[in-house]
Order: sequence, then structure tokens, then C-alpha cells
Amino acid sequence: MLLPPNGSADELQRLRAALGLDQPLLQQFLIWLKNLLHGNAGLSIRSGEEVSTLILSALPVTLQLVTLAILIGAGAGFISGVLAFRYRFTPVRNSLEVTNAMALSVPEFLWGILLMLVFGIGLRVSPFFGEVDPRLMVEQQTGFLLIDTLLSGNPAAFLNVLSHYLLPSLALALAIAPTLMRILYSSLNQIYASEYMRSARLRGLPERRLLLVHALRNAVLPALNLMSVQAGMLIGGTLLIEKIYGLQGIGSLMIDAINNQDLPVIQAVALVYAICVLMINQATEWLQHVLDPRAGV
Repeated sequence: MLLPPNGSADELQRLRAALGLDQPLLQQFLIWLKNLLHGNAGLSIRSGEEVSTLILSALPVTLQLVTLAILIGAGAGFISGVLAFRYRFTPVRNSLEVTNAMALSVPEFLWGILLMLVFGIGLRVSPFFGEVDPRLMVEQQTGFLLIDTLLSGNPAAFLNVLSHYLLPSLALALAIAPTLMRILYSSLNQIYASEYMRSARLRGLPERRLLLVHALRNAVLPALNLMSVQAGMLIGGTLLIEKIYGLQGIGSLMIDAINNQDLPVIQAVALVYAICVLMINQATEWLQHVLDPRAGV
């Protein structure tokens, strides 16, 4: 790909030497690792730009998308789980279970298309392409448009950026909220059957305090474990969602690199994905330790 079809053998040999491909495999890996530790992930085969520059420009888009999706998905999952348990002997629980099953049966990329068709094209209540209205000028300071609009004191631009992220974030959130609801509901059922909950009820504590103070704090721990796994899957889901909504994040960057067989970009983006998953797992373990110090023992 780096040479024309009529390239000579001498040109091929010089290119192999320039790329270090004439070295032993172990030495090639050590050279790549050394360069990577110095922030040099190589050059894109397609554009010739530094891969690290491409990733740094695309990463804020994906981080904003994933953060909003986790907030929406976790919020919806926890609220629906508590409501389903609180009203477990009423039609409210049945309605939430039906909604939960519907959400689970549709993959996130299809939710993305459906949300776009209904709210973006049909009702026209939300933008569905790009990060911000092209008529708005946002001064780039951090690369995170949501933060940059706040730093520049432009609430109208902030709301515009937030509205552009709403539908793709919601599509990703629908992939994690139903599972969180189910695990939280199951955990609350187990905790309510425990001895200490029966003792608390005998002391005359109100039902709301039993649920929100005594039961929920312990029930949230299994849900956090699941959320770390779901968040890792959520990052993988950004590939198609970013492409559908025209967001230039690392998901779109990965798809373009695969289409162009741009191996340096593919390697670097895969590494970024792995690092993001590890960081989410570490953050989850820290949060578990805060909620229950015994978890770190």
C-alpha cells in the first residue's frame, strides 16, 4: 500500500529498512514499544499524519459520548430497578418489565437508527448529525466541546452540543439500563429476605428508609460489578453509533482505518480501547471500596 504497483525491488527493500521490517520480530516489537512509550504510535498509511495526533483529536468525542451514555444508562437502570421493586406488587412492575424486555431485544445500533428516524427526522425535536451546529463557533480549549462551551461562557452552544449528543448517548444507554435494572431488582429481593432487614422492619423503620438507606447501599454493589462489564461493551458499541450520527470519535476512526487497512491506526485505537476498559474497571473497584470497605480486604 505504501508503494505503487510498479515499485521496484530496491524501493521495496528501502521501505522495509525504513519501517524496520528487516529486523528480527522481537526487535521490531521492542522498537514499536519504545516509540509508543514516547508517544509515537507511527504514521497513518492513508493520510501520513501521526497516529497520536489523530487519536488525540478523536478521543474527546468518544469520551463525552461514553460518559453521557453511562450517566443516562446507570440513572435509568437504578431508578427503574428501585421503582420496580418498590411497586413490585402493582402493574408498575409489569410495565417496567415489558419495557425492559423491549429494550434488551434491540441492539444499540438499531436503537440509534430508530431514535434518529423518530426524533431526528420524524418529529424533528433533536439534531442527529455531528457534534455542534455548523453555524456556531466554539473556541477549542480542551478538545471537549461540552467543557469548552462552558469555559467560554456560552450556554446556548453548550445546550446545542448536548442536544447533538443526546440521541447517540441514549442509544448506547439503552444497552446497559435494562440489565442494571434486573440485577438491582434481584439484589434488592435477596437483601429484603435477610435477617438484618427483618430486624430493621421490626424496629418500626419506615419503608422508604429501609429501601433507600439500608437495602440500596448493599444492593448497588453487584450492579456496579455488572456496570463495569457493560461499560466495556459500551465502548465497543461506539463504533457503529459514531458512524451513524457522524461523530468523529475513535469509533469512526477505527472503522475508517479498517476500511483503508491502516494498520498503525488500528493498533493504536485497539490499545486505547483496552486502556479505557482497564480504567473503567479500576474506577469501579475504587467505588466499590468507598461504598463497602470490606470489598478491598
